[in-house]
Amino acid sequence: MTALINKIAIITGASSGIGRAAAKLFAAEGARLVLCARGKPALDKVVAEIREEGGEAVAVAGDVKDESVAKALVETARDSFGGLDIAFNNAGTVGELAPVPEISVAGWRETLDVNLTSAFLAVKYQIPALLARGGGSLIFTSTFVGHTVGFPNLGAYAASKAGLVGLVQVIAAEFGAKKIRANALLPGGTDTPMGREVINTPEIRSFVEGLHALKRLAEPEEIARSALFLASDASSFMTGAALLVDGGMSINKT
Repeated sequence: MTALINKIAIITGASSGIGRAAAKLFAAEGARLVLCARGKPALDKVVAEIREEGGEAVAVAGDVKDESVAKALVETARDSFGGLDIAFNNAGTVGELAPVPEISVAGWRETLDVNLTSAFLAVKYQIPALLARGGGSLIFTSTFVGHTVGFPNLGAYAASKAGLVGLVQVIAAEFGAKKIRANALLPGGTDTPMGREVINTPEIRSFVEGLHALKRLAEPEEIARSALFLASDASSFMTGAALLVDGGMSINKT
């Protein structure tokens, strides 16, 4: 399969969950990858797996809150592969879990820094690189939480992820004529290490599964396939969208 043949992509949060699944899928579809996560051993393992399967990938370990990491990712894409065509800004955190009045200021700021400010820092460097290649696709992992559904104790998470949708809309309006597309991916409950921080007992898992029309959680690979759609020319007339991939969570009343 070659949906991303000759394309160069950055994926953050690539050591586990949706990011890892996307890295493996994008590589299989022909993309050359620059992968980022905080944990170097796990990130190096993903790179090694991709190379063993015949793909091309390099690792840049670092924290997406750090502007120097955002710059290094783009520079690595340019130096290693010649430029940038796609960025899947996927890294995120659940953040501090508490009712809104009880969230600490430090916890609030940390959550916004990881989930929202990091996206701003990323596109500061990604957009000029995409323009140099004649356009490209920007994808951001948001969520249905704070978009169609509110969950208790997730105020900082919801606010930060909802902010991504606003950022996407502005980027789409500013750079659509220059052939840059920007879209937000809004997964439902997904069986990932981060998801298990909240879905941490059999009882909670059963409850959350039941909230979805499909009555189950997503596998990371299912969300990765939607990211591939947004990255590829299959979505060539989509920009500024908030794409729900939530198993019917947002419409389910059963």
